[in-house]
Amino acid sequence: MALRSNSNRRGRSGPRETTRTREGAVRRTQMITTYGVGSMVALGDRSFIVSGLDTWNADRAERVYEPNLQHWLGVREFRLPPAASPPAGDGVRIRLFPEWYSCGTCRDLQPFGRFGSPPNRSVCGACGTALTPSRFVVACANGHLDDFPYFDWVHKRTTPSEDASQKHRLTLHSTGGSASLRSIVIKCSCGKSASLEGAFGKAAMPSIGVKCSGRRPWLGKYSEEKGCDEPPRTLQRGSSAAWFPVQRSSLSIPPWSKGLHRLLSRHMDKLAKYEDNEAAQQAVIETFIDGTGFSVAQVLAALDERRKLAGEEPDEEDIKLDASSRLRHKEYEQLSHGTSEVTRDDDFECEPAPMDPSAPDLDALDKVMLVRRLREVRALQSFTRIEMPDPAASVRRAKLSLEELDWLPAIEVSGEGVFLTLDRDRLHRWEKTSGPQSRATRINDSHSAQLLKRAQIAGRTPTADDVASPIDARFILLHTLAHALINEWSLDCGYPAAALRERIYCSPGPKGMAGILIYTATSDSAGSLGGVVGQGDPHRLGASLDSALDRISWCSQDPPCMETEAGGTDSLNLAACYACVLLPETSCETNNTFLDRALLIGTPEAPEIGFFNRPA
Repeated sequence: MALRSNSNRRGRSGPRETTRTREGAVRRTQMITTYGVGSMVALGDRSFIVSGLDTWNADRAERVYEPNLQHWLGVREFRLPPAASPPAGDGVRIRLFPEWYSCGTCRDLQPFGRFGSPPNRSVCGACGTALTPSRFVVACANGHLDDFPYFDWVHKRTTPSEDASQKHRLTLHSTGGSASLRSIVIKCSCGKSASLEGAFGKAAMPSIGVKCSGRRPWLGKYSEEKGCDEPPRTLQRGSSAAWFPVQRSSLSIPPWSKGLHRLLSRHMDKLAKYEDNEAAQQAVIETFIDGTGFSVAQVLAALDERRKLAGEEPDEEDIKLDASSRLRHKEYEQLSHGTSEVTRDDDFECEPAPMDPSAPDLDALDKVMLVRRLREVRALQSFTRIEMPDPAASVRRAKLSLEELDWLPAIEVSGEGVFLTLDRDRLHRWEKTSGPQSRATRINDSHSAQLLKRAQIAGRTPTADDVASPIDARFILLHTLAHALINEWSLDCGYPAAALRERIYCSPGPKGMAGILIYTATSDSAGSLGGVVGQGDPHRLGASLDSALDRISWCSQDPPCMETEAGGTDSLNLAACYACVLLPETSCETNNTFLDRALLIGTPEAPEIGFFNRPA
């Protein structure tokens, strides 16, 4: 996919013309995961920020439909990021950011436009040296982003008037004494200078009187949000904290995975034009059903199913759950019961695997389902800065566009997997014991403290819901089991750990969810070659589960790993590190938090804590 910037040049008749220049390319999937709206991307010797959705030329982009996810996110459709060339599109717009650059020869530090660079080049107009974009930016937890305030940093609280500041010339110097910020010195022609030591402190910007500007450079000029009270924080331009995607995904399950709905999805944009004209819709349907085996009546019935879902209100039980949990419950029920009458055109095929009670550790499982075919839609809903997205917290999310749109960017992937559920009776007995609850409470308390801190930073009076962590021993057990199996299967099924993903199904109570889906999904057919489904064979599964538990029973970082009182990001792990159960970030739903291998295999002092060490 092409990334294009707007550049201005003077036409023959005098007025300036805007042209679009191809600056680089990324994969479509990266527009959801790595280089989505609001993220910064380095291309050549310049740095850019991906523009908002309202600048994308996505009218001709391919539509993606997943009714359950559309209903949950409140959008009419999803669209693939536009392709690199017509007619499917002409790429995605990007804007120059940060705006401040420096010259390695002149040492000048100023906005890019003042260097007098030739069109589409990043060189100093005075000496011809390649320019370097600013290494540092400032951002706040509300998602705002701005250039680092070099002038204010040098002059601290003695900043001259705005007019006078235009006469000050800043230069960037490196003493070379060390790699620390102390070696980076900003000098002003007025005689003042300051190193960047301390610029990354939480109170660094407020200490020099710099408040959040409310800038949203990805949405263009005049898009600032006034009145932001969040203190800006200094970040490195390439820091992962500068952009965290808020992704939502859903498996396509019956009836939406059926061949009839797949056919309907390919023509939804045509049918939407005649939403209130059934006769016209019938005429459109007749143009695409020849040879499909479906009738006009069947297509209209499928269309009516989608309308009903769009207007569906949650029932009394569902109203207690958020939209994400309702979606997971639907998937859990379908995965647990499997499918029947599957055709080659369907996107979802799930069948039970034969169980072998004699296989080691399989008596702890209730069901093993082989998901031979699955389709997942992943949409970019928003993004955050500074703070990682937390499903349990009210994290401030930035907007993807100035105006509200009825679509979101998304990709669809196909794959396969294995779905496991734990034995309910054994799980219920294990949850009643004090050992697992004690360890889970320590993680829960750390999470509640983090939720409280976020509520206070947001300026809200914390309520019980704000600080109530939903994490319990069941979730930690399921999550750690998924990590152990992914690490084990990556050694046996031909896929690296980064190509495998987890999906946790968990809710409290004797009849609550207690399952995991381990799957691989890619944008082509490579995600369904049978390597993962093969792990669901009872003998193979028993052997791999036994090996996984044996592998995590000892860690190269033990005894500190097993005996740690708190570990991981924000102290949200116990016995878990990269040497035993942590995974690549693309594989984990919770950024490698809420893990404790002791809940699987126990501790040397208390082996009964482990779920797989309890007698059947």
